[in-house]
Amino acid sequence: MFAAQKMETDPAPPTFLERLSSLLLREPGDREQLIELLRSACERRLLDADALSITEGALAASEIAVRDVMVPRAKMEIVDIEDSLEAIVARINRTAHSRFPVIEGSRDNVIGILLSKDLLRIPKDEAFRLRDWLRPVVFIPESKRLNVLLREFRVSRNHMAIVVDEYAGVSGLVTIEDVLEQIVGDIEDEYDFDEDEDNIRQDHFGRFRVKAQTKIEDFDASFGADFGGGDYDTVGGLILGHLGRVPRRREEIDLGGLRFVVLRADGRRLYTLLVTRLPAAPNAAG
Repeated sequence: MFAAQKMETDPAPPTFLERLSSLLLREPGDREQLIELLRSACERRLLDADALSITEGALAASEIAVRDVMVPRAKMEIVDIEDSLEAIVARINRTAHSRFPVIEGSRDNVIGILLSKDLLRIPKDEAFRLRDWLRPVVFIPESKRLNVLLREFRVSRNHMAIVVDEYAGVSGLVTIEDVLEQIVGDIEDEYDFDEDEDNIRQDHFGRFRVKAQTKIEDFDASFGADFGGGDYDTVGGLILGHLGRVPRRREEIDLGGLRFVVLRADGRRLYTLLVTRLPAAPNAAG
């Protein structure tokens, strides 16, 4: 007879619920430990990368002030209360914005918000008075945190707020899209590139929209530039290397006789640039 032997088997792998419970029982002591816990969950495939990114963005929103994401005062696209309907329509066509602060006298005196879509409801045979079409304006301090602002946007159903400094002067503006992009990453709209379109596209104003992923050699060939031969393979890499950081939306960078304006970017990535040629410098007198 053979002696009975104890059969040894490998333990069964933990179930999904067991792995999740194991993670949740490790109660984090602070925010850093919470983020570490979430990243560990992602590594164990309990949480996908997109969910992790959004969660980290939501946590960071409580520490980001409006001043860090707003459109600066000097770059605000505004409408003057004295502007004609033709001038306003031309500005809408040029910028493709859906909302505009309306000022009276100076940029510090914002009296309302104009929605582009409201102009579609103006009767053709009626005299145009811009004051009749203004929506209420919301003013917020530079120090307001993004998570608080997002909650206020949701409650009030506003999509734009004017940012003021401690002396009640206008510092800039912020939209709900600016806030959401800090949390979920870049949000595409109907004016962005489609994935299957060219990396370099000229608009009807003669400007060029360039994807950050465009190869340097392709960019040089299109613009007659000479950025190749460096440490960067793409236009986005060139800009990031020049600044040493991810640029903010609407930030301007002048390089090699060209002006790069950031059209699309979030806190983690650069997406699209608007490129124009700088005017030639006048020749020095001989």
